[in-house]
Amino acid sequence: MTQGKKVASPAAQYFAEVLRLLRTSAGLSQNELGARMNYTGAAVSAVETGAKPATDEFIEAAEQALGAGGVLRAASKYVRLERYPEYFQGFVQLEQDALSVMSWCTHVIDGLLQAEDYARELLRCGFPPIAEEEIEPLTTARLERAVLLERKPVCVVDVVLDEAALRRQVGTADTMKRQYEHLLSCAQRPNITVQVMPTTMALHAGLHGPMKLVETAECERLVYMENNGKSTLVSKPDEVGVLARRCAMIRSQALCPEGSLILIEQLAGEL
Repeated sequence: MTQGKKVASPAAQYFAEVLRLLRTSAGLSQNELGARMNYTGAAVSAVETGAKPATDEFIEAAEQALGAGGVLRAASKYVRLERYPEYFQGFVQLEQDALSVMSWCTHVIDGLLQAEDYARELLRCGFPPIAEEEIEPLTTARLERAVLLERKPVCVVDVVLDEAALRRQVGTADTMKRQYEHLLSCAQRPNITVQVMPTTMALHAGLHGPMKLVETAECERLVYMENNGKSTLVSKPDEVGVLARRCAMIRSQALCPEGSLILIEQLAGEL
């Protein structure tokens, strides 16, 4: 059976149409616009036909080359959003506007704190396998979530990692060493706290599975959970209250921030 041609996402299609309209209104060919942007005409054609999604760099270059008045630049966050799995897109929007995020991670290190090589290797080991040409855009999209860590107004980020997630080797030893160093660097930020749930704490409040407690820009609390490509967003106050208390217990049962960083330093030193 012949596989059908991959269709560009709605946001990518809309961006392509707006780009085409602005280019033709300016009386430019694809080659002429490409020359202004330091891209080839073929690259412009690929975006306009939906063969390739526009990168942030491409969008900014087109914005400046066409003097688009912010029209193309405004589309970047929607094009970027569609790089994520569909079930995760809604949460990414909540996360980026959040006042605070508390994450309990049981299998892998939280995406907000992942180093580039670590994120790339996680994507490569997914199943069903991801096409190799999709790995880099997905890696970039995951890393872009980290803009939250430097955002103003500041977002308070608390992450509790199961020690098993820290010890699980993803990629090479060098990949893990860079990941540990990245964690230690992130933890130096005043708005970020990293804690570790030690394996010696065999029975704890987090055994039900990973979750994220988010305080929205409207001061509403929500809990996000996902499993096997499915996600749940809990918004009922009584249910959120139970899960929020569970998050508080998880934090109290984990190592203190100072002890957690000492453990991460020890793991890095073993590599």
